[in-house]
Amino acid sequence: MSAACLVRLARCSGPHLGRSGLLHMAPVPLTSQQDSHPQFTISRRHIYIPTGRQYSNTRFDPDSSGRPTTWDSFGIWDNRIDEPILLPSSIRYGKPIPKVSLSKVGCASLIGQRKENEDRYQLSQMTDDILYFAVFDGHGGPEAADFCEKYMEKFIKDLVKEESNLEIVLKKAFLEVDKALVKHLHFSPNVPGVNPGTTSTVALLRDGIELVVGSVGDSRAMLCRKGKAVKLTVDHTPERKDEKERIKRSGGFITWNSLGQPNVNGRLAMTRSIGDFDLKNTGVIAEPETKRISLHHVHDSFLALTTDGINFIMNSQEICNVINQCHDPKEAAQRISDQALQYGSEDNSTIIVVPFGAWGKHESSDSNFSFSRSFVSSGRWA
Repeated sequence: MSAACLVRLARCSGPHLGRSGLLHMAPVPLTSQQDSHPQFTISRRHIYIPTGRQYSNTRFDPDSSGRPTTWDSFGIWDNRIDEPILLPSSIRYGKPIPKVSLSKVGCASLIGQRKENEDRYQLSQMTDDILYFAVFDGHGGPEAADFCEKYMEKFIKDLVKEESNLEIVLKKAFLEVDKALVKHLHFSPNVPGVNPGTTSTVALLRDGIELVVGSVGDSRAMLCRKGKAVKLTVDHTPERKDEKERIKRSGGFITWNSLGQPNVNGRLAMTRSIGDFDLKNTGVIAEPETKRISLHHVHDSFLALTTDGINFIMNSQEICNVINQCHDPKEAAQRISDQALQYGSEDNSTIIVVPFGAWGKHESSDSNFSFSRSFVSSGRWA
């Protein structure tokens, strides 16, 4: 039996050898009659390792150091990120899945040229196996965004106890938050007469691999895969034929402001939102569009959630390219928000950057920023 076969046998038979561990091999000196390949004999006690280091029979702790195997130990990427794998998820899905640590997530929110920052964002370990990320872009005051920041996670957390389909969970949660908000505003004496509303883009990551996104309004979610931007949301604006038809069927109308932007009933630049209760009977709804995607950590670098202070100045691939030039997600979030202001955004600018397995793998030197873009941020209030 060749040396390669014996090594393969030793590596694969560990679990069947009981407490004594792997089969161990000791070298036999070559004789003049033997060929040039080293031969081995089998012993039950010792393994010959040139470094003298003892190795465990488990691939999750190969050097018996007590430290969990990192994603890099599997040779799938280099040491750009050093996170332990999620062992239960890796066993369940049959492939190593890295842990996404909230401490590595980058977040930034700038007020821009507005008098008040009505953007809100949130991230948390919602359950043992689900991470929660959300951005809310308020308008007509911060009340709706504040309410979503405070209660959206709670509604979702309650729903996942009874429903495993995360797309259904998000749809129910958005609608329930919308109903709860109208009651809150009705009984809150401090809220001004203007009808507040907010966009809502929420991402749930279960087991480190199942990504589900729900969104209303024009805040966005984007995945970077193999260095390319993959849009996970589509803006809800009157420019969409299906959205415009729903507004018209409900008795609403579309007008265009001085910047050429379409608005529902001359007021709102989006066709779906949480809040804006004066427009609910004209087709503005709170039901989100959802998308489910399985992550491939070998190819997927990050998830980015952004509000329109960024989206109306930089397109998805531009955002992807800038983030791919950054050392870590925190730097990336700050650079994107700063870049939006430098390009002329006057709106609040908020971004969350969630790193995945291929973070840093697709470094980009491409900065093809289109200077023909409009340097005016969106105006929801005509």
